[in-house]
Amino acid sequence: MLIDSHCHLNYPGLVEREAEILANARDAGVGLMISISTRENEWTDVIAGAERNANVFATVGIHPHEADEHPELDSARLIAAAQHPRVVGIGETGLDFYYDKSDRLRQQASFRAHIVASRETGLPLIVHTRDAEDDTIRILTEETRKGAFPMVIHCFTGSRSLAEACLELGAYVSLSGIVTFKNARDLQETARIIPEDRLLIETDAPFLAPVPVRGKTCEPAFVAHTARFLASLRGVDEQRIEESTSANSLRLFTKAHT
Repeated sequence: MLIDSHCHLNYPGLVEREAEILANARDAGVGLMISISTRENEWTDVIAGAERNANVFATVGIHPHEADEHPELDSARLIAAAQHPRVVGIGETGLDFYYDKSDRLRQQASFRAHIVASRETGLPLIVHTRDAEDDTIRILTEETRKGAFPMVIHCFTGSRSLAEACLELGAYVSLSGIVTFKNARDLQETARIIPEDRLLIETDAPFLAPVPVRGKTCEPAFVAHTARFLASLRGVDEQRIEESTSANSLRLFTKAHT
């Protein structure tokens, strides 16, 4: 069984094709999908999608791009929403200083609120980080000192030093279709050194379709291409990648079950 640890099933390109998308995933051997929320007004829809489908689970969170639009969000609201039985994670959250769509200090405050919710609920934190490595590590380090919490760095595209720092903090690292791109040589080198018991795979669908389907609307079924590529890159057979990444996902997302 494969697990797509991060997709957006409520987004255009997927939501209107739900039955087809789920059938394609099943045919590709994808047995479980984590549907990720990025703003509060979509929590209901993301959770509803998980309620309709036994192999789909949901998260609640606010993407860093949306931090300015959610100035009153606090950990209590996240914790309350996370009580739903189909909610298995907190996020995605984090820092994005590449686009700077929200004030950086507000992004950081939102990030910390999500961390508190993760620590209090025991649900994993789904971390987005782009062009913000130093601040991401600083905040994760400071917050870990207050009390541990499970986490995954989703759609990892950062430096090897970021990967090593996150691994040192106990994080899982999730790779998307970007690792299959020809211009992703540095990322591919980092992907070789991620410990087998900390590696997850994802699509981030409907974005970032992997080679050989790059340019198409990405969907959970395509996680099989990323698994196949990683098996070759790491010099192991494909079944081993499937089994280890799925086991890791279930270990991290403890509320998710097939």
